[in-house]
This record gives sequence, C-alpha cells and structure tokens, in this order.
Amino acid sequence: MALTRSLACGDGLAPSARAERMARAVFAALGGIVEIGTVRSTGTWLLPDVSVEDFLEPRQQDLGRLMEGVRVVGRFSGEVMAIADELGYFRDHEVPAASLLLWSEGITGVLEPPERLEEPELVRRMCRIGADLQLTRLLQALVTAALDAGTESGEGVAGIAETLRVACDLVEPGRAGITPADVHRMWRVAHLPAILRPASDAPDWGKAGYRAYDAELERLLQGERSGVVRPCV
Repeated sequence: MALTRSLACGDGLAPSARAERMARAVFAALGGIVEIGTVRSTGTWLLPDVSVEDFLEPRQQDLGRLMEGVRVVGRFSGEVMAIADELGYFRDHEVPAASLLLWSEGITGVLEPPERLEEPELVRRMCRIGADLQLTRLLQALVTAALDAGTESGEGVAGIAETLRVACDLVEPGRAGITPADVHRMWRVAHLPAILRPASDAPDWGKAGYRAYDAELERLLQGERSGVVRPCV
C-alpha cells in the first residue's frame, strides 16, 4: 500500500480512489474476522451450522462501534464506508472451507480431496491461524489509513485500540483469547521491519508515523495485557 501523501488532502479526506483502496484493505480483514468468528461461535466447527446473520444480529451495536472507529480513524466519507455493504461480508452468506483457507493463507495446505478441509480439526486450525493473520492485517490497514488521512498517532490511537477490542471479541466470541496487545506485538514484527529498515523506500514521514503509532499503541495496550493468559482453543 502506497505511503505517498497526496496534496489533495486539504479537507482531511483522502482522495476517493486512495480512500477506497485503504477502506477495502480494512473491510477485507474485517470480513475474515466476521467469518472466522461466526464459525467459532457455533462451538461445533461444522460449517453447515454456520449462520452469519445469527452471529451478527445480537452484535449490531458492537459492529456499529467498530465501523464508527474505522470511519473516524481513516476520515472516510459515507460513500467510502458504503463499500462495506457492497462487499457483503456483513450480511448473511455461506462460509465455505475455501474462505477459511483464504483467510489462513493456505498454511494448512490444500488437501486432497478438498472436502477434507471441512473436517472439524482442520476448520478449527484454519480459524486459529486466520484470526491471527486477519487481526494483524486489520491493524496494518488501520494505521496505514490513518497516516494517509493525516490522523496523527495521539489523535487516532484510541480509535484504533477500540476497533481492535471489538474485532478481538468478534473473532473469538465468548473467549478470553487474543487481545489487542497480542495483535500489536504480532503487527510490529510482521509489518514494521520491512517499512522501517534503512533500505526501505517508505518516506521519512511514513516511517516516523509508524514509529509513533507503535509507541502509542504499546503505551495504551501494554497495561491491558498484564495478567492475561491466552488459552489454546
């Protein structure tokens, strides 16, 4: 994702094409989070038991908080936020094993016959891997969108942290599992080295912005991590 700030951002909003690109990265990660959370909420790991509608219906207030956080942090217009509806992740749809394979980046492997991917143990493993990947990508997308929109770390970090809290609750419903502090630590090692290494072509303002968000997220989230033990689920 490009880091070149546009001179057309005088109103605080990224140009529509750039904003759409930023928003799609956020919504794609959120789509994975919703689908994984839906599967985990069944407690059976059986894909025929999955209902996105049943999963999201009692969580509309949380989803609204999450979307408002995304809008504010990225300074997205209503038109850009409407992309979330167009993508269809937040309305009822089937969640096939192929989707979980996508969200987990094929780390489990593509098995033969493909129907084996529907085995509960493999579904469970893809959900665990996919949760870590998509939460980490969500944080990267949020920070990148905030920087591109000119949202400084002191202004945007609280909204990003709150969005992560809701996302963690969605991806592991009813479990004291992965925390925003866990996501921050995974994001730091997965994304920041490539951006901040001396040979990186990221502009200086971008490097400074990522460093600032890293420091602010650590300050805000490290206390929340104290005493939390992540279970193996």
